Amino acid sequence: FALPIDDLSRLDETARETEVRRRAREDAARPFDLSAGPLFRAALLRLDAEDHVLLLSIHHILSDQWSMEVLRRELSTLYAAYRDGGESPLPELAVQYADYAVWQREQLGGEALDRHLAYWKERLAGAPELLELPTDRPRPAVQTYRGAHEGITLSGELLAGLEALGRNEGATLYMTLLGAFQALLGRYGGSEDVVVGSPISGRTRREVEELIGLFLNTLVLRADLSADPTFRELLGRVREGTLGAFEHQEIPFERLVTELQPGRSLSYSPLFQVMFVLQEAGRSAGAGSLELRSLGAASSGTSKFDLTLFMVRHAGGLTATLEYNTDLFESGTVRRMLGHLKCVLEEVAADADVRLSRLSLMEDAERRQVVSEWNATDAAYPTERCAHELFEAQAERTPGAVALRHEGGSLTYGELETRANRLARHLRGLGVGPDARVGLCLERGPELMVGVLGILKAGGAYVPLDPAYPGERLAYMLEDSAARVLLTQASLAERLPAGEAAVVRLDADAGEIERESGERLGVPVGPDNLAYVIYTSGSTGRPKGVAMPHRPLVNLLAWQDVSGRAPAGAVTLQFTSISFDVSFQEIFSTWGAGGTLVLTSEEVRADLPRLARLLEAEGIERIFLPFIALQHLAEASVEQGIAPASLREVITAGEQLRVTEPIRRWFSRMPGCVLVNQYGPSETHVVSARVLEGEPADW
Repeated sequence: FALPIDDLSRLDETARETEVRRRAREDAARPFDLSAGPLFRAALLRLDAEDHVLLLSIHHILSDQWSMEVLRRELSTLYAAYRDGGESPLPELAVQYADYAVWQREQLGGEALDRHLAYWKERLAGAPELLELPTDRPRPAVQTYRGAHEGITLSGELLAGLEALGRNEGATLYMTLLGAFQALLGRYGGSEDVVVGSPISGRTRREVEELIGLFLNTLVLRADLSADPTFRELLGRVREGTLGAFEHQEIPFERLVTELQPGRSLSYSPLFQVMFVLQEAGRSAGAGSLELRSLGAASSGTSKFDLTLFMVRHAGGLTATLEYNTDLFESGTVRRMLGHLKCVLEEVAADADVRLSRLSLMEDAERRQVVSEWNATDAAYPTERCAHELFEAQAERTPGAVALRHEGGSLTYGELETRANRLARHLRGLGVGPDARVGLCLERGPELMVGVLGILKAGGAYVPLDPAYPGERLAYMLEDSAARVLLTQASLAERLPAGEAAVVRLDADAGEIERESGERLGVPVGPDNLAYVIYTSGSTGRPKGVAMPHRPLVNLLAWQDVSGRAPAGAVTLQFTSISFDVSFQEIFSTWGAGGTLVLTSEEVRADLPRLARLLEAEGIERIFLPFIALQHLAEASVEQGIAPASLREVITAGEQLRVTEPIRRWFSRMPGCVLVNQYGPSETHVVSARVLEGEPADW
C-alpha cells in the first residue's frame, strides 16, 4: 500500500477548502471493484506545514462505524510512537476477523439457530411488506438508490428532556428516539403497524471489540401503534420489542430474509424500507502535537432505503440527518419531515402522556401556512349570476364573434343566443322552469350545444343521456331524475325508452321551435337552482345522479378564467363527453371569456391521429383530456410529427396522470404549452390543480 500525497499549500484558504470538498465528493462517488480490490483507498492532502486532510474511503464490507473509532485510536497511538522514533505499542490481536467468521458460522446451527428463528418468525408474523408513505413521485418499478440528505440540529435542552423521559421509563435514548420516529411514520402512512430497520454493532464478545471489520448487523424493529396509545405506552412497547431484538441479534439479516421468505420486489427492500441510526459524535483526538477532527463523510449521492434517519448525539445536543431516495421524495418534503420530527420530540419530552393522535406535527409557521394562508382563497366572483348568464353577457358584448365551429360551419354568439332563446321558450311551454330536469340525448354537434344552453335559459337542469348507453340504463336515469322533458333527435327517439317525459326532437320539431321569439326570456332562476344532474357510474353498480347548482359552477368558471394559461378568448376543443362534468368547464369557461368552441364528431374523437391533425388545422389553443386520451394523442402526434404551435394549455382530469416518454417528447416540441393536472370529484365542484411547465424532462 502506498499513500499518495498531494500538495495544495500553493492555493489560498478558500480555494483549498473548495478543492478538498471536491476531491472528497469525487472519491466517495468512485465505485470499488469487488472482484479485484483493493476495497479501501486513502490519500493525504497537504494544506500547509501542520495541516493535512486524510481522505479515507473504505467499502462497507470491510468496516463499520465502530471500526472507525478503533482506527482513529490506533492512528493516534501509532503517530505518537513513530514521531518519537519508537515501535508500535499496539498489542498483537488475539483473534482475527476470519476467526470471528468461523465462530459465527458455528453458532448459526442447531438449537441456537432454531431459537432465533422462532423468535423472529413470531415477531414478524403478519407484518406489512411495505410501509406506504405519501411520496412526491410514484415508486419506480426498479429501485435506483439515487439519494440526497437534509439535516437539522436539536438543542441540548431537548436532548436533556428526552434523556430524562427515557430514564423515568427504563428506556435508553435510542428507544425514545426510535419510538418518536415510528410514531411519526405511523402518522404519515396512516398505519398502526410500523416496521423499520436499525443497525447494531454485533460485537457481543470482548475479543472482537478492537477488531476492524464488518460486525454490523441489521435488526427489524416492529412497533404496535394500535388503540391510539400515549407516547409513554408506545415507549414501553418499543422498549420490549427492542430488548427482544437485541437478545436475538445473532442471526444475520441476510439469513433472516432467506428463512422468512418475505414478498420480494425490485422496487423496494424486503422487511423494511426505512432505517433508524443513532450514533455518538466522533471525538477529537490528540496525541502530543497531533490533533484529529472529522470533516464528516462526503455524500455519495445514494440512498440504500426510502428513508434513513441518522441521529448523532454530541455535547451540544443532537443532529438529525434524513437520507432519502430522490426518486420518491423532494428536498422540501424531507425538510418538512425533519421539522415534524422536531415537533414530535418536543411534545413527547414535555408530555409523555400525549396520545399519538394528538401529536401536532407542525411548527407555528407551517400551521399558519396550512390553516390560514392556504385557506385564504376568497376571491371575487359573480355570486348572483347563473352559468348561462355569463354567455348572455358575452353575447351582448361580441354578438358577431364566433361562439362555435363544427365541420366547416359556425355560429356566432348572436346566432347561438337567438337559437337557444327559441328553444328555451318552447321548453317553457312544456312546463320547464327552475329545477325542472330535462333529458338531453343528442349526437355531438351544434344542436347539442343549443340544447344545453336552451335548457339553462328555460331555468331547467340538463340530464346528459349518452346515446351509446344501454336502454335499461337510460330508462333508469330518466325515471330517477324525474325528467319532465326529453330533448333528442329523430334518429335517436325510437331507440330511447318510452316514459312520461314529453319528447322534443330538435330536427323534426325545428319548424315549431323556429316560430318562437328569439328574444331573451326573463326566467326567475337563481344561483342556487340546478344547472345539471350528471350520473356517475356508481360504486354499487347503479348510477348515481349528482345534482349541481349554478353557484359553485360559476365560482369554478371564475377560477378557471384566472388560473388558465391559454389566452383570453381561447379556441377550445370540446372533447369530453357531455356526461362528464368536465364538459361544463370546457363549454362555459370558453364562452364566458369570449372564446370559440370547436366541436368534433364522435368518429374524429375516437381517431387520435385524425384528432392530432384537427388540433393543428383548427388552431386549437386549449384542450381538456383524460390521461389515457392524452397518452394516445401524444403517441399519435409524435409519430406524425405534429406539434401545434397554437396549443397553450392541455388540461388532464378524471384519471391519475403519468408523465410518460411520449408526453414528454410531445410537449418538448411545444415550448409555449403547459400541462395542467386537475382533479375534482363530480359530487362537489372543487378542483385541485398542478401546472407542469418548463422543461418536460424535469416533470
